[in-house]
Amino acid sequence: MNTANRARIARARAQRLGLKLSQRGNVFTLRDEDGITLAVGMLGVVDAYLIARMKPKPPGPPRSTRPPESWSRDVGDYLLTLAAAGQREATIRHRHSILCMTARGLGCAPAEVTAEKLLDWLGHQQHLSPEARHSYRSTIRGFLSWAYQYGRIPVYLGDALPRVRVPKAPPRPANDDAWQTALAKADRRTELMLRLAGEAGLRRAEIAQVHSSHLDGASRQLLVFGKGGKQRVVPISDHLAFLIGECGEGWLFSNGVGGHLSADRVGRLIADVLPGDLAAHTLRHRYATRAYRGSHNLRAVQKLLGHASVLSTEIYTMVADDEVRAAAACAW
Repeated sequence: MNTANRARIARARAQRLGLKLSQRGNVFTLRDEDGITLAVGMLGVVDAYLIARMKPKPPGPPRSTRPPESWSRDVGDYLLTLAAAGQREATIRHRHSILCMTARGLGCAPAEVTAEKLLDWLGHQQHLSPEARHSYRSTIRGFLSWAYQYGRIPVYLGDALPRVRVPKAPPRPANDDAWQTALAKADRRTELMLRLAGEAGLRRAEIAQVHSSHLDGASRQLLVFGKGGKQRVVPISDHLAFLIGECGEGWLFSNGVGGHLSADRVGRLIADVLPGDLAAHTLRHRYATRAYRGSHNLRAVQKLLGHASVLSTEIYTMVADDEVRAAAACAW
């Protein structure tokens, strides 16, 4: 089978999994709905990841999502500590999932874990993207540091795993054509989601939980609940404020049973109207790029996006080719 046919099959697999597969030369990149890279490399590497994700479930009951018995008490107590510290439910679920995978992979009780076992197991997880590997290291390090502090393990292993270098990805802002195509294709509800992402810079999870009470109509400002329970106030246009006000009282995107839509659902609805492999997060990149291009104030854009570090904001802001050329011309 030639490369073109293999790539076409891989794209079909990615689509069935709700993922986006893009190609640049001979390098393929697989991303989720948030634009987070899951796998990158030659077609064979990415296709192997897709095949592993699509393996049929084994017969019998589904695999338990609980940690092994020898880890159960420690993991439960650690997650309770995170909850007491105010961590979001989604963060706690994510940490729980990683710890379950780690516990099953190590095959021993927490007190029997060694630096060598950690390095051997994580080193063999070649399917992990740099972002995912960074998340695994952070979760494992946090758990082991907590376990040592509370006397659950005899040796401090918090620094056993090496730092993970996550390559600085270039910004991927949706261009004007993609923006106009999405608006033309969207229904009224999805259009509001698009505008919250592209005109206010909200993440898909932030869009999902917008409530009518978060709008200050007089000052045209929106209270946004971001990652880690952080809050920020974002100025919005008169038109966007009007669209939000038209929704009436309650959740803007109700799930019909008293709550709001999930972040995943919002991401899928936005991706469905965006052309190509663009995801909801590319609209946040678009917002950041346009805000910076108009103001050249990176600190202001940082505040609008809710980033703790300006280094994160730099990833979101793309400098146009004509601006790069103009900068170079100053030195001629």
